[in-house]
Amino acid sequence: MAWLVVKGVAILGSTGSIGCSTLDVLRLHPEQYRVVALTANTQLDKLYDQCQEFRPDYAVMVDEEAAARLSARLYEVAPEITVLSGMAGLEHVAALPEVDYVMAAIVGAAGLLPTLAAARAGKHVLLANKEALVMSGNLFMEAVRQHGAVLLPIDSEHNAIFQCMPMNYSAGFRQVGVRRIMLTASGGPFRETPIEQLATVTPEQAVAHPNWSMGRKISVDSATMMNKGLEVIEACWLFNTVFSQVQVVLHPQSVIHSMVEYVDGSVLAQLGNPDMRTPIAHALAWPERMDSGVDSLDIFSVARLDFSAPDLQRFPCLRLAMEALEAGGTSSAILNAANEVAVEAFLDHRLPYPAIAQVIEQVLAEVTAHEADSLAQILADDAAARLAAEQQVAMKGTRH
Repeated sequence: MAWLVVKGVAILGSTGSIGCSTLDVLRLHPEQYRVVALTANTQLDKLYDQCQEFRPDYAVMVDEEAAARLSARLYEVAPEITVLSGMAGLEHVAALPEVDYVMAAIVGAAGLLPTLAAARAGKHVLLANKEALVMSGNLFMEAVRQHGAVLLPIDSEHNAIFQCMPMNYSAGFRQVGVRRIMLTASGGPFRETPIEQLATVTPEQAVAHPNWSMGRKISVDSATMMNKGLEVIEACWLFNTVFSQVQVVLHPQSVIHSMVEYVDGSVLAQLGNPDMRTPIAHALAWPERMDSGVDSLDIFSVARLDFSAPDLQRFPCLRLAMEALEAGGTSSAILNAANEVAVEAFLDHRLPYPAIAQVIEQVLAEVTAHEADSLAQILADDAAARLAAEQQVAMKGTRH
């Protein structure tokens, strides 16, 4: 019997949906993995409970005041846990020598720097954060190559593509005989809602995804299909391809998570129940397999699989993402920043649902994109886009 080496895991965003699912998988395999670090933004009570159960070496809270309160509470029950705060704390735990796997599950641009730190430290990066690639695709992929990191996608679609691809896909589609990627999308809760009724959609309706249990921001992105647009951008960087070789396919059952077509006409698909524990377990165990805790797929109860093309009039955010990808440079970072501001305003009841796309389109027209050749330039254009988006929200929100 081979000697079992326990792997150290840091979870960036442990109190979110992906973070909690990761801990669910780790509970099944305590002999193989040790939680080294857990991090959260402001959810103090939840992180405190996780720390009590998993006893990590480090806990990080982005909010400094919350970190101080957590430190005081943990001192009473687990004084051995070191509590850090801020972006510096996140970057520190992502690069710890005792960490082998970093689950990058912080939503939004806030996850960029610690995920980049993990790549530069040569970790197994389990990438659930889209923005690292959407904002800084070339810089991030270069860090992965230069520092020998292993990049394993966690999004169900990208993980499915990864499973269906040949091992040497980075050589390019032509060299490995791949014709195209078919990226599936559920279509969210408004796939069949009359377009004229979208003006009255509420945040509560938008976050009620029919298939997946996700955080509020990602659920809204799924409803607008901005989530899919960001995934198209991410797929191009992950799999060394171009937009013309990625096709978005509406598949409301969310059973086929994505497909890869080869030049000989073969189409490989990865199927499974819509549960994020499957791609998480796949990435943690890769290149082996292990139990995820997910029930077997009952194809008889599924019974049918439907497919259709997305309507870009219904989903203008998907169109905007494709246009930003084709424009290149920091356009994707600008798109992402505007979307984050607009979605937050919608969730706060400061912006009507159709205005999310309107804000993004206006910001893309207003803010000048540059070459994405430095982190400083990317962050500068991100900041400019956020300012422009806030101004748009103020104007449109006043009319709301």
